[in-house]
Amino acid sequence: MKAPVLVLNSTYEPINVTTARRAIVLILKGTARPEEVTSRVVRSAHVVIPVPSVIRLLEYVHIPFERKELSRKNVLLRDGYTCQYCGRKLPSSELTVDHVIPRSKGGRTSWDNVVACCRRCNVRKGNRTPEEAGMTLRKHPRALSWRVSHQILAHLGRQQEAWKKYLLL
Repeated sequence: MKAPVLVLNSTYEPINVTTARRAIVLILKGTARPEEVTSRVVRSAHVVIPVPSVIRLLEYVHIPFERKELSRKNVLLRDGYTCQYCGRKLPSSELTVDHVIPRSKGGRTSWDNVVACCRRCNVRKGNRTPEEAGMTLRKHPRALSWRVSHQILAHLGRQQEAWKKYLLL
């Protein structure tokens, strides 16, 4: 139920990625409809629901052109679920969010100071800057804008065959 599901606006514009569980809730509430489904199903006593891989909202949602909210989920999305020190791609449950400049040294919780980090690298880095710990960042962090989030959706879509026609890859 944690499989990624592409969320389209009513105009078929990709706007988000959610979990299969949340997508099924949106379908049952009548807020969205499935556009693509997987071979898996969810069963209840009276209903069998195919697990969607793409859903479309039934009503248009205006998405303003602005920066995305700073959250753990968005940091992991921006960094492609990849540790920014060792480069390992991991599930979200095995990643942490690291302050490049530690808070104890004046680092702030902002887009340009937080990165996805595996637990091993986070422990190794500790309360030091990457330079002090002898570690190198794979890429410097930046804010997640609409353009960047569209690139993330396209990257995820390369792994999801059913998403490709919606992402113009």
